Amino acid sequence: MAMNDAAALSGELEVDLGAIVANWRDLGVRHPSGPVAGVVKADAYGLGAAPVARALAAAGCRHFFVAQFAEGLALREALGHGPMIAVLGGFPPGADAGAALTPVLNAPRDLAAARAAGLRGAILHVDTGMERLGLNAAELAAAGDLSGLALRYVMTHLACADEPRHPLNVAQAARFAAAGAALPGVPRSFANSAGIFLGRDFASDLARPGCALYGINPTPGLSNPMRQVLRLTIPVLQVRQVPAGVTVGYGATWTAPRDSRIATIAAGYADGYLRALSGRGIAIAAGRPVQLVGRISMDLITLDVTDVPELAQGDRVELIGPQQTPDAVAALAGTIGYEILTSLGARYRRRYLPA
Repeated sequence: MAMNDAAALSGELEVDLGAIVANWRDLGVRHPSGPVAGVVKADAYGLGAAPVARALAAAGCRHFFVAQFAEGLALREALGHGPMIAVLGGFPPGADAGAALTPVLNAPRDLAAARAAGLRGAILHVDTGMERLGLNAAELAAAGDLSGLALRYVMTHLACADEPRHPLNVAQAARFAAAGAALPGVPRSFANSAGIFLGRDFASDLARPGCALYGINPTPGLSNPMRQVLRLTIPVLQVRQVPAGVTVGYGATWTAPRDSRIATIAAGYADGYLRALSGRGIAIAAGRPVQLVGRISMDLITLDVTDVPELAQGDRVELIGPQQTPDAVAALAGTIGYEILTSLGARYRRRYLPA
């Protein structure tokens, strides 16, 4: 099979780097108190950390966050020297402290290791209500003088920022203010994507948006202020006639209510299109919504395209895009847009529209 033939049989994930950069700039306007970082952990939420970070860096982004040390090393290679690359999970034992990465110190033992290594320029994480990572108030009080670490930032993480009226938001703002007061002169990093929309009490010296960069709605219940950044299209492998009363797919869970046309497309749960979308998902075929029927299998999905008579083998349908956003897909699956994006499979051919 020729290369072009192989490409025609694979799903294509189109990523609009210009839209990601525009989202980053919009968030910067909404956060005038300090710069806005780019959170590119989990391979930039499944969209490709290297091309996304390069586009953001070219636009002026100077701060990046990843989750793991290996992600940081790969990103440093992609970006070269210059931008700050912070590792939210900190450095593993034995990691090279001179790797030109900035560790986030999440526990008292991280402080002890940083002091022992003579590390300077880390980020201190204080816990203000997430109860996950970070020093609590007692641990911070017991930490003593931290000036020797030359901390670049003190940060915390909001637990309920996407629920503006949740009382924990106000409590976390107060606790973070107290932690900052105990660390005079250390810049603060507070708001995540949704936190940027909570108002001035959540502003800081550095915001850390993730999902909003990639088009996920940071204000659930309100219209999405972010641009959509991706389009996932899948080729049609076959279209067949199925008489009324005949079942389709594993478990015979769907029975044709009429003489139907069933299209089989080249994607499945191995590609991150969740099995929970069986019988619920929607695709866009020739500009019209069509229903996923039967169970989603590892490599294949079946669609009822009876009302799209022009759809044929070799055409492409859209599983995610402007008419069927990651948030919309997530709602059908009973999950969140983050999971939809980070599940995107490695078999998709990725194509990047320039910034």
